[in-house]
Amino acid sequence: MWLFRWKGASGFSAYSTAEDVTRGIDGTALTAIVTGASSGIGLETARVLALRGVHVVMAVRNVDVGRNVKETLLQERNDAKIDVLELDLSSMASVRKFASEFQSSNLPLNILINNAGVMATPFMLSLDNIELQFATNHLGHFLLTNLLLDIMKRTARESKREGRIVNLSSEGHRIAYREGIRFDQINDESGYFSWFAYGQSKLANILHANELARRLKEEGVEITANSLHPGSIIMTNLMRHHGLINAVGQTIGKYFLKSIPQGAATTCYVALHPQVRGISGEYFMDSNISQPSIQGKDEDLAKRLWDFSLTLTNTRLANFQQSSFPSVAM
Repeated sequence: MWLFRWKGASGFSAYSTAEDVTRGIDGTALTAIVTGASSGIGLETARVLALRGVHVVMAVRNVDVGRNVKETLLQERNDAKIDVLELDLSSMASVRKFASEFQSSNLPLNILINNAGVMATPFMLSLDNIELQFATNHLGHFLLTNLLLDIMKRTARESKREGRIVNLSSEGHRIAYREGIRFDQINDESGYFSWFAYGQSKLANILHANELARRLKEEGVEITANSLHPGSIIMTNLMRHHGLINAVGQTIGKYFLKSIPQGAATTCYVALHPQVRGISGEYFMDSNISQPSIQGKDEDLAKRLWDFSLTLTNTRLANFQQSSFPSVAM
């Protein structure tokens, strides 16, 4: 049972579920991509969006698991519109392939939910030789967003409806490395600390949304970009690298921690609720606007991260090249 039930300005609280915050909302004219939609918060987000009539594209690493999840969701609403596409955010080639396949589908795109992630892993490199948490949690989503942005702009223009980009961050962004983003030491194994690296990637999620919001406002595009903290230590498979914490959480967590339906609430609120219309560049928690750390508000840091990420992902070229890593220590 979640102990903290007081409501914020939105009328919702930490106790609210994803179904609570979307009750009465008709999403039948909308299409959404949800990354990491085969488990945890991503699955619950996809379920509730589909329940509200949204056409959901599940972006998942394991397509077979994704298809099984789809069949389960269709049992709840047999007319739900759900597609499953493969996406491995730790691989830029996979991100590009996903974006190309989605573009070929000729579907519109109203909502992009950058949900998938890994938490506090041992030091590992992605398929593109970048520290895994930074690569998966931030860079993969940064590239995906950039590749899909033109589709979202066209959808917003043609539908005359606001597009929404939602980045799942975490209060863990407050325990990043001292400098926030270690631009010159992303791949430094000797100075690696798993929780600081996780915080760094979650800080990057906030900074990405903030800088994207600034650019979209400047361009006059009717698309918002926001970040959020889903809730205090929700017991999902993110904790699989921490056996003791996971075991304790599964045993007593139900009495003190958010459930997955509660954890998905803020995501669904920011993605669908009319109260959020026109709000961009904000950080949400418990389905209310909150405040990130000082680094999470740093405009210069956000701009520097944008340029750094653009260099790493090499989004201006059709193919990824290793030569786009001038400042990454290998």
